[in-house]
This record gives sequence, C-alpha cells and structure tokens, in this order.
Amino acid sequence: MTRLLHLLLRRTPIGWLQLTHNRMRLIAAVAGIAFANLLVFVQLGVVASMTSVIQLTFTPFSADIIISPMRPQLVTGELISRRLMYLALADRDVAEATPLYLENMEWKRPDGSSKTLIVYGLLPEATTFAGETVGDQLAMLALPNRVLLDKAIPGIDQDMGAAAVQQLSPDMPLTFEINGRAVSAVDSFRLGSGFGADGALFVSDQTFQRLVRQRTAGTPSHILIHVKPNHDPAAVAGRLSERLISEHVQVRTVTQAIADDVNYMNTEAPMGIIFGIGVFIGILVGLVIVYQVLSTDVAAHMKEYATFKAMGYPHRFLLGIVFEEALIIAFLGFIPGVLLGSAIYEMMSVATGLPLAMTAGRALAIFLGTFAACALSGALATLRLRRAEPAELF
Repeated sequence: MTRLLHLLLRRTPIGWLQLTHNRMRLIAAVAGIAFANLLVFVQLGVVASMTSVIQLTFTPFSADIIISPMRPQLVTGELISRRLMYLALADRDVAEATPLYLENMEWKRPDGSSKTLIVYGLLPEATTFAGETVGDQLAMLALPNRVLLDKAIPGIDQDMGAAAVQQLSPDMPLTFEINGRAVSAVDSFRLGSGFGADGALFVSDQTFQRLVRQRTAGTPSHILIHVKPNHDPAAVAGRLSERLISEHVQVRTVTQAIADDVNYMNTEAPMGIIFGIGVFIGILVGLVIVYQVLSTDVAAHMKEYATFKAMGYPHRFLLGIVFEEALIIAFLGFIPGVLLGSAIYEMMSVATGLPLAMTAGRALAIFLGTFAACALSGALATLRLRRAEPAELF
C-alpha cells in the first residue's frame, strides 16, 4: 500500500504512514465512516424506493393527461364527477377519455391475516388505456367478478399455491373472496407492494362497483385522457385546466402527476421527511467522526507539522497531507459501507417486497459525498496550522 501511494503521490505517503502508526485509531475511523455510509445508504435507498413505488402505481394504466382531485397522490379516497369526461371530450385535441376507479381494499387471507390491495377499475372496452403491465388482458374482464391478480403480492404463492398463480387463465381461474364477494382471477400482472398497499387487483368498472358498494359509475377517482396524434399533452392540459377551473380539480399530464406525487412524498409526507432527516443525520455523523479523527491526528503530530513549516513547506503541503488521510479514510470506510448496504437492501427487499437495490450512481454519489465530507473535516482540522508560526506550534 505504501509503495502504491508513493507512485500515485510521487512523494512519501506521509498521511498513510501517520494513519497506520496508530492502527486502533484508524480502525475506529474506518468503522465510523462505514457506519455513516451505511446509514446514508439505507435512508437514500428507502427514499429511492418511494419514487419507484409511485412510478409503479401508474403503470397499470396509460394516458397522456389525468384529471384528478386537488391532491397530489394517486389514491386519495376523494372522488370527482364523471361529467368532467364529457367536458374534456369537447376539446378539439382530445381523442378519447375514460374514467378510472381506485380504492384501497382489505383482503382477508386464509391464515386470518389481512393485506391492503389497490383495486384498479377500468372499462373493459377502454383497451388503449391499459398500461404495459396489463396489456391486452383487459378484455378478459368483461364478464362480472373477473379480476387480474397481482402475482407480486408478498406470500401469494403460499396462500394460493405457486403453480395455481403461475397457470392462471380463463380456463383455469383461481377463485377467492375479497370484501365479502367471490371473484375469479383469470390472469395476472406484476405490481408488488408499496408503502400504502401490499399489492393490487385490476377489475372492470362493473366489478369494481360490486366490490366497493358505496361507489357508483358517476364518481370515478380520475379521468384519463388521450390526446390526438401530434398534439402537445401539456398544452391541452393547460387549456383544459382553464376550462375546468370552477370544478376544483387539477388537470396534469401523467408525467407531471408522477412528479407531483414524488415531490409530495419526499417533502410533505411524514415518511419522506423522516428519511430525509435520516440522510442529514448520517452525513452529520460522518463529518463529526472524521473531524474528530483528523483533528486528533493533527494535534498528535503538531511538532512534525511545525518542522515542515520551519523547513519552508507551504500550508497547502500540510493540507495535502490531511487530504491524503481524508481520502484514505473515505475509501477504506466506503468499501464495507457499500457491501453492508447492498446486503441490507437485499434483506429489506425480500422482507418487504419493495424495489430496493444498490445502483452504481448512488454508490458513486455517496463515495464522492464521503470524500467531500472528509476533505471538509480535514480542512477544518488544519485551521490552527494556517497562520501559526513554527515556534508557536512547538
């Protein structure tokens, strides 16, 4: 290691030699940085998974524009009037529109436990509004009490049998009861669990009203709109928003709706705020640990730094030594941090079904952030050396 650093720095690796002179202090510093990295990795991973979950909840349907209640989230429990669909269809650039019905529903499992499912309801003939995850399966739901089952619901294989779930078809349906009504799953799609639900069902509008008895066809959750080819959805959404200003609804492109939902979760929802604070705490812990280690190291080698100053070495040389130590600590602490972070991601993903995985971009960002924090701590630790005379340091 000493020889490698000598080749890279083209000088004696003084910082490395100082760190390894007291190995227990080095181990403590590396462990502290690894812990801070792990804390930040977990917090950022959960925040990123919130974004992924929000994006996934929009995948069962496809639209250019969505008319929604005045709340940023997709599933709010608030309803709008179906007549807004006809007002939207009056616009010259709107090609088609359809109502979307949404509701969180409790599903009692055979073992007595329960899971919360998002139930999507769409007209069977509205095939152009089916998302990629549903595809051409929408036509299967024309008959009453037929559903598409989310095969990524945690524990679904144990409850209903892995073979039965994988072989779902209109000829081999899987019958179960939800909300007091028997339904037949004739096919499946994949959505998975999130922070507000454990999975999803996709049904027709008529089956939706049978499952959610208090809902009527005239009170959808959203209105989905496709614009005509070669027309800008944002421009059409802006025009519709002005036309429907008295209806107390929001008209947005689906892309903007997703962005608003993500922003709400990260900046206003309690969960997003808590994990955001966790990221800040992780960074603060890392700064404090590295500053303590480097400042202690500078104090322990004050006579050596004074000798360098007396020999005429500029302050930037001394700062370079401390930055060398900061980089070494950052690198050595990052390796166990990223390995432990990846392992925890895997365990959390298996246990919760959330889309948690280590990404190269996140790992690189945290490494650069770790080095920046260590460099800042090192700069603070050398403040005493900047203006001091060598005699004062002795």
